Amino acid sequence: MATGMAIMGFGGGAMIASPLSVWLMSVFSTPTHVGVGKTFIVLGLVYACFMLVGSAIVRVPPPGWRPQGYVPPATPKKLVTTKDVYVYQALKTPQFWLIWVVLCLNVTAGIGVLGQASAMSQEMFPGRVTAAAAGGFVGLLSIFNMAGRFFWASTSDHIGRKNTYFIFFALGVVLYSLVPYFGSAGNLALFIICFLIILSMYGGGFATVPAYLRDMFGTRYVGAIHGWLITAWSIAGVLGPVLVNYIREYQIDSGVPKAHAYNVTMYIMAALLVVGFIANFLIKAVDDRHHMNPETADDVIGVG
Repeated sequence: MATGMAIMGFGGGAMIASPLSVWLMSVFSTPTHVGVGKTFIVLGLVYACFMLVGSAIVRVPPPGWRPQGYVPPATPKKLVTTKDVYVYQALKTPQFWLIWVVLCLNVTAGIGVLGQASAMSQEMFPGRVTAAAAGGFVGLLSIFNMAGRFFWASTSDHIGRKNTYFIFFALGVVLYSLVPYFGSAGNLALFIICFLIILSMYGGGFATVPAYLRDMFGTRYVGAIHGWLITAWSIAGVLGPVLVNYIREYQIDSGVPKAHAYNVTMYIMAALLVVGFIANFLIKAVDDRHHMNPETADDVIGVG
């Protein structure tokens, strides 16, 4: 839940930064330039102030601290370790790369749709979805993207990270497969509902993966391990839009009407999610040989 709340801010920041940037550029614009440079300077100073305040108030709890009334579970949850794995040792485990694939495919499917949501809704429902309505649709997707980061991450606390990703992939396959049908049937309401759920799971996957890493590799190096894992998001940030854009262009060039140009893409996304489902299924607990020895942890850190 905590990571969901933090990453929810990442998703919702655009709702503040975008209009703020436009307003600042209007303030600093002149007949010779649009004010981008001064806008970035002001934004940088504002961000620096907030980050300094945050760094001043964040504290590491004392050893052994527990919330009042908290009772640890009698038996540890499955796939939740109480040991730590050194960051570079984690990279040698199959679990890291399976989670890498899981995140990459989940983000590929979601971010590709997010980037083309406005055009897609207008082209699949010509005459029914105006440019203004499509902009509202994108805004609604952003809200569900942000809310999903909190909802799904919190849900994973109760049903487990692996089961949460099973839901993402299984439900995602169904929803992506239904989108072409709803588009052909002209059912705008169900089309919108499908993408709202899809985008909530895209945000939820991004917010749940830090906890997944913590469960698999412990708390000590989860930040550094997460930094390596985010390369999956970077790859997906290129792969998703490229798949949607290029396949759409190819379909249109082949004579397919714009209203049906996204159908093949939706089925490809569904197939990618099947691969993600399999990768998630293969994730098991990390072998004991990868765990750090608490007595020699400092020596290991020094060598690294």
